[in-house]
Amino acid sequence: MIIDMSYWTRVLSRILYVTFILIGLIIALKLSVFYLPFLIAFIIYLIMEPAIKWIMKKTKATRKTSSIIIFFVVSLIILGLLTWVIFTLFSEASNLLQDLNSYIEKAYNLFQDILNNIDFGKIKLPIEVQTILENSTGDILDTISNWARNFLNGLIDLVTSIPSIAIYFSITVIALYFLCVDKIYILDQIEHHLPRTWVMRVGKHIKELTQTLGGYLKAEASLVLVSFIISLIGLYIFKFIGFKLEFPLLIALGIGFVDALPILGSGTVMVPWAIICGINGEINLGIAIIILLIIMSTVRQFLEPRLVSKNIGVHPLFTLIAMYTGFKFLGIMGMLIGPIILIILKNIFATLIDGGVIKTIFDKR
Repeated sequence: MIIDMSYWTRVLSRILYVTFILIGLIIALKLSVFYLPFLIAFIIYLIMEPAIKWIMKKTKATRKTSSIIIFFVVSLIILGLLTWVIFTLFSEASNLLQDLNSYIEKAYNLFQDILNNIDFGKIKLPIEVQTILENSTGDILDTISNWARNFLNGLIDLVTSIPSIAIYFSITVIALYFLCVDKIYILDQIEHHLPRTWVMRVGKHIKELTQTLGGYLKAEASLVLVSFIISLIGLYIFKFIGFKLEFPLLIALGIGFVDALPILGSGTVMVPWAIICGINGEINLGIAIIILLIIMSTVRQFLEPRLVSKNIGVHPLFTLIAMYTGFKFLGIMGMLIGPIILIILKNIFATLIDGGVIKTIFDKR
C-alpha cells in the first residue's frame, strides 16, 4: 500500500492551522480579560471615532483638538454615570439583601397557593409526583436565594472597592485619551514593527471582523442600551406614581442583560413578572409592565432594521449551543461571550465552513 505523503502533509497543515487559530483565540480571550481596562477603552474609542470625525469635518479642527473635545465630554458623562450607578447599586443591593428572606417567603407562599388551587384529581397525577412538586418548590427557591445572595454580596463588594475602581477608571481614561489623540502614531508603530505580510493579513481579518462582528455588536449594544434606558425610565415612573417598586436600577439591569442575550429578550423577564403581579393581586402593575414591554418592543422593532444592516448568518440552534457552552465554561457572562466567539470563528473559518469543515480539511485537492 502506497501512502500519499503530500496528501497527508496538506491534511496535517490544515489541522495545525485550525489548531493554532483556536489556541490564538483562547490566548486572546485570556489577554482581553487581563487587559480589560484597555479593551474597554478601545470599545469606547470605536464608539467615539465617528463623533471625532464629525467634529473635524464641521469645524475643520485638527484631529488632536477634536479628540480632546470629545474625550472630555465623554469622560465627564462616564464619570457622572459611574458615580450614580455605584451609589444606587450599593443602596438597592444592600436593601434587597436585607429583605431577601421575606421575598423568598412570599414567593414560596405564592407557589404553594398555586399548587393548592390545582385539582390534581382531574389531572390524574400520581401521589409521588404531587409530593415531589410540593417539596421541590422550597429546594428551587433555596437555590435561587443562595444564588441571589452570592450575586448581591459580590455586587456590593464590587461597588465598594473604590480604590480598585479608581485605578481601573484612571487606566481606562488615560488609554482612551491616547487612542483618540495618537491613533495615527499607534497605527504607524504597529506597521513599523510587524512584517508587512502580517499587517496585510491581520488588517484584512480586522476589517472583516469590524464589518461583521463590530457592526453587529455596536448595533446590539445600541438596542440593549435603548431598552435599558426605556425600562429604567419606565420603572422610575412607576415608582414615582405609587407602584411598589423598590429596586428599579437592579431590575432594569436584569432586563438589559436578558435583552442582550441572543434568542431571548426582555419579554422573557417581563411577561412572567406581569403574570406574577396579576396572580398576586397587583393588576395595575402587571398591566403597566406589559405596556412598558410593548413600548420597548415597538422602539426596538423600529430601530433594529436601521441599526442591524445584515444578518450574521448564524442559525439560532448554533447560537443556543454557543450560549450553553459559554455558560458551562464561563458562567452567566459566558452566555454573552459564547455567541460572540461563534461569530468570530465563523468569520475566521469562513472558507472552511463554506466548503464543509471536515470535507475541506481531508479533501484531496
